[in-house]
Amino acid sequence: MNSSQLLGITTFAYLLSSVIYIAVLVFRAKKLGLAATLVALGGLLAQTAGIALRWVESYQMGIGHAPLSNMYESLVVFSWTIAICYLVLELKYKNRTLGGFAMPFAFFSMAYASFAKEINQEITPLVPALQSNWLIAHVVTCFIGYAAFAVACGMGILYLLKAKHEETAKGGGDSIYDNAPDLKIVDDIIYKTIVFGFLWLSTGIITGAIWANSAWGTYWSWDPKETWSLITWFVYASALHARFVRGWAGKRIAWLAIIGFLSVIFTYYGVNFLLSGLHSYGSSS
Repeated sequence: MNSSQLLGITTFAYLLSSVIYIAVLVFRAKKLGLAATLVALGGLLAQTAGIALRWVESYQMGIGHAPLSNMYESLVVFSWTIAICYLVLELKYKNRTLGGFAMPFAFFSMAYASFAKEINQEITPLVPALQSNWLIAHVVTCFIGYAAFAVACGMGILYLLKAKHEETAKGGGDSIYDNAPDLKIVDDIIYKTIVFGFLWLSTGIITGAIWANSAWGTYWSWDPKETWSLITWFVYASALHARFVRGWAGKRIAWLAIIGFLSVIFTYYGVNFLLSGLHSYGSSS
């Protein structure tokens, strides 16, 4: 079995786990929760093995680098970090209804990596700018931050839907959100995942600046990717400032979590395909 087959299994596992998690929420079928978790965990293990095997395969081809060098590999790592972040969250809060709002992000990342025609899935040599010991540090720290923001976005969607239902129903009747955590808990999850992601994104920007100085002789060049990374950083910094200073919570923070993740998506995907710059190699290789 090669890495492509393992990652294909991962895509299917994340799809299946997403469907089961959504079923747990919609049908209030708590008995399905364990199955959803086991499928997600199985997908994570398959993906971990797939990433490791792809790394080995690159050495067997005489290329020899961590699988972090192109859009396909970064999407795989993005999905992997989302799954880890969510499963840790599930372990902490003991509530599987959250999976219906988190695991779909992991699935869509893998599905896009697997089926998008513009994505090159081949193992290719590193371009000169990526031939650095900073590659792993920079990419991993950024994607841990991105994964946390994806989970925060999912929780923001959950908060808004549950709050809307409670306002409409005014506490009467059964709801598919009955088994979801209370709004205060969801709000706390959003806040904590944003803080966690912000710290990792900050680290990613710092490691990227150090890497840029060694590769291009300058810590900051206002490349489109760098500029949008800074914009994203300010979006989340503003969210945390509003929380600490203004006391923003609830719907406001939920919306900021969603808006912030849209900025993440443009920083990660849009810049590579729509804007040219020093990071444009990510779109083709």
